Amino acid sequence: MARPSKSAAINLSQPYELTVGLIERLRCPEGKAQAFLRDRDGNGLRVRVTANGAKSFVFEQKLDRKTIRRTIGDVRAWSIPEAQKEARRLAGLLDRDQDPRELERQRKADEAARKAAAESKAAEDKARAVTVGDVWPVYLEKGKPKRRDAWKPRYKADLKAMAAAGGVKKKRGEGLTRPGPLYPLMAQPLASIDEEALADWYANEAKAGKHQAARALMMLRGFLRWCAGRKEYRDLVNRDAGNSSAILETLPATKRRTDALESAQVPVWWTAVERLSNQTASVYLRALLLTGARREELASLRWGNVDLRWRKITIADKVEDTRTIPLTPYLAQLIASLPRVNAFVFAGSGKTGRIADVRSSHAKALGEAVIAGLTIHGLRRSFSLLGEAAGAPAGAIAQVMGHKPSATAEGYRPRSVDALRPYLGQIEAHILGLAGVQFDEDAEPGRLRTVKH
Repeated sequence: MARPSKSAAINLSQPYELTVGLIERLRCPEGKAQAFLRDRDGNGLRVRVTANGAKSFVFEQKLDRKTIRRTIGDVRAWSIPEAQKEARRLAGLLDRDQDPRELERQRKADEAARKAAAESKAAEDKARAVTVGDVWPVYLEKGKPKRRDAWKPRYKADLKAMAAAGGVKKKRGEGLTRPGPLYPLMAQPLASIDEEALADWYANEAKAGKHQAARALMMLRGFLRWCAGRKEYRDLVNRDAGNSSAILETLPATKRRTDALESAQVPVWWTAVERLSNQTASVYLRALLLTGARREELASLRWGNVDLRWRKITIADKVEDTRTIPLTPYLAQLIASLPRVNAFVFAGSGKTGRIADVRSSHAKALGEAVIAGLTIHGLRRSFSLLGEAAGAPAGAIAQVMGHKPSATAEGYRPRSVDALRPYLGQIEAHILGLAGVQFDEDAEPGRLRTVKH
């Protein structure tokens, strides 16, 4: 029998013993999208050909009176025996009432689930590898206190110092700086910071200094609260880790400072401060007493925020961004007597360009006046007490000092700068009277004439 030509049509109504030549001859009839050549073995194997000439092995049988058709693969990738073997496997599934399509869908779903679980575990492992030191710089950049846009420069510097590695030359004295109290935690995974870990850390740091360790703990608690509010960290952090009884019971007792100048001490303190060789420190210390300002607020005062014409100054504020207070006559002349070295009223020779630390100057004055235990912040308390003695309203004193408004303080209500002016002048006059200072309010600014009586 002669071999059929490659162009000879195949009768697709009957099955054939599949051969490579037969499959090569297979063509899709005109007007049809696809056609099928059946395998004579009765295993459900078919060769499908499409109108564009693409050929593939497919499996086709019935299950519950429904035709099941499944593509096995391209005829160029599968041999006939391989396709027949796969068709027999699929037929065996149907004999057991198992739909190959459902099995394949389940296999893919299981594979996708395993892949997702592996990716999730990898992501979880990666997240749990995040250390405190990885997140701390982000906290310094994006963290901020309530009701403020950013950290105060001094507090941010303290945050950095608490986590610093140390080992750099000290700015004052000999030797190198020691690591900050929080530095040992920087290498720890964020997820490992629990009550037990913090209790061990605090017990070790408290050996070097309880109060410094306690302050570091307060900063860390703020950090943990911030992390708990961020979706990328909240699942890793134990917000309340720093509140365990094991730590709280060992914290040093907080003693509220009450140091302040007594009225009888004002004249000797004033005289000693006035005699300081450092003019800037001398004016700065007296300005702290006359305004009740916080030391950093006054230290950062710039000439651009001093209005000698309208007698008012604008200073940085701990609660708000700034606050404006009256510039009293004596203080105006004190400030005008200072040289204009740079943009800061209280200029300094350090990197910041402003006065930084006057504790040594103040200690010298206290030694001369024989006054013990008076801190720089004690001058702020002194202003408040002396203001009350002068008869100024509590609300006016609070506003000048930048205290948070309190309705309990004589029905607190904000006052304008002009409304504050007589009260602050009243306080200044009282302090100057105690110090035994008389001065000429009409003197040219910068030519202060004082008389001691």
